[in-house]
Amino acid sequence: MGTFPEYDQYDALGLAGLVRKGEVSASELSEEAMERIERINPRLNAVICRMYDQARAAVKAGVPDGPFSGVPFLLKDLLTSYAGVPLTMGCRAFRNYVPAFDSELMKRYRASGVVVLGKTNTPEFGLMGVTEPELHGATRNPWNPERTPGGSSGGSAAAVASGMVPMASGGDGGGSIRIPASYCGLFGLKPSRGRTPTGPEFGAIWQGAAQEHVLTRSVRDSAAMLDAVQGPDAGAPYIIPKPERPFAEEAGRDPGKLRIGFTKRSPLNTGVHPECVEAVESAARLLEGLGHTVEEAEPAVDGIALAKSYFAMYYGEIQADLMQMEAILGRKPTPDDVEGPTWLLQLLGRAMSAGEFVLAIRQWNTFARQVGEFHARYDLFLTPTTAWPPVRIGELKPKPAEEAAMKVVNRLGLGRLVKVSGLAEKIAIESLAKTPFTQIANLTGLPAMSVPLHWTADNLPCGVQFIARFADEAMLFRLAGQLEQARPWFDRRPAL
Repeated sequence: MGTFPEYDQYDALGLAGLVRKGEVSASELSEEAMERIERINPRLNAVICRMYDQARAAVKAGVPDGPFSGVPFLLKDLLTSYAGVPLTMGCRAFRNYVPAFDSELMKRYRASGVVVLGKTNTPEFGLMGVTEPELHGATRNPWNPERTPGGSSGGSAAAVASGMVPMASGGDGGGSIRIPASYCGLFGLKPSRGRTPTGPEFGAIWQGAAQEHVLTRSVRDSAAMLDAVQGPDAGAPYIIPKPERPFAEEAGRDPGKLRIGFTKRSPLNTGVHPECVEAVESAARLLEGLGHTVEEAEPAVDGIALAKSYFAMYYGEIQADLMQMEAILGRKPTPDDVEGPTWLLQLLGRAMSAGEFVLAIRQWNTFARQVGEFHARYDLFLTPTTAWPPVRIGELKPKPAEEAAMKVVNRLGLGRLVKVSGLAEKIAIESLAKTPFTQIANLTGLPAMSVPLHWTADNLPCGVQFIARFADEAMLFRLAGQLEQARPWFDRRPAL
């Protein structure tokens, strides 16, 4: 054990308060977190890059005076660059790629006072709802190591849920903060489009579907970090309305009486596990008990069309990633540079015309208008975060016959054949069947959160999702704070 056994009894703001009062030092917190990483990580494989030397140097130099001064932190190994540290993105072709600059978001994390101790595991290019990259191996769920912590921020979620750090970064292009938060019993909020900075290397990530933020155990930590990092940077593609007051204040305010529409039905007309249904029904009862009006209602959005549109973006973005890879590698990429499913996805991107891509993205405007009509009647939309509790490690991998067929398709470049056969659409629907509820917030740019209000009979976390109007993270934080008081989850921990 380390020298500060009470470490995981505090959230990030609580630890920063101890540092501020001189009851513990930033160095002691860092060493405690490092000890926990070394002790716990071998069972979970959440941390794939240790940055202990950089952390000790930062503490010795003096951490900035921010809301999280001295708090241990982990960085997801995707999108956000830390100068001089590998950014592999879960891809073997990038195992030696080392950016020479900090992302704007990294600069803001550092200014908040956090001490970065390492980087967390992610699926290749953040493409999957599970974290099982071939480069780094599978990350396991602290609640049951045979299960996935979700993806693509699965490494960060596992690290926070297991008590390595109180907070870690994540990104969400189709549910990649909310799904791991649900699977690991954490609070996870995806901000509105444009709320957090993407520069200098990106503008609208995944056509604006993706936003970065953090996974936390307390609502106030998420709110305070969003205060610390929010706002446009130089050349930002979107200028979002500024919050009326700090989000940290909103987390403690009364949300008032809200009108909430909910659904238990998958937008893909696929199955929803009884535990995920119960999670929503239980949340609805809790909300009614708190004085809110709750009734079954959902936006008039075609879920199948939304999934197809989402995957059209997916295919095009992956093809673009591999086209950009050539500049970094100094040669054309080959199927050996990436995982089989990734190469297949970029083949499907090649098989899609520019017109098809643009038409798919235009549909996002239709979806946004339809959800806007829903929000004219309801303050929030409540759903299960996922349609299924955490699946087993390896459960969603291609079966041997599928793997063999994929190798043939990839080697021969038969993406167009897969596309015209209808197999691509079938793959898309099947791959989203376990997690069909989150993508709507990404395509419409709306803020959404997963709140850990339910555990299954076999003690697996099962979150519920709330989607708010554009730029209204404040409403989400107010309700989350109320729910956190009514049904506390902070002291509910996995038995590692």
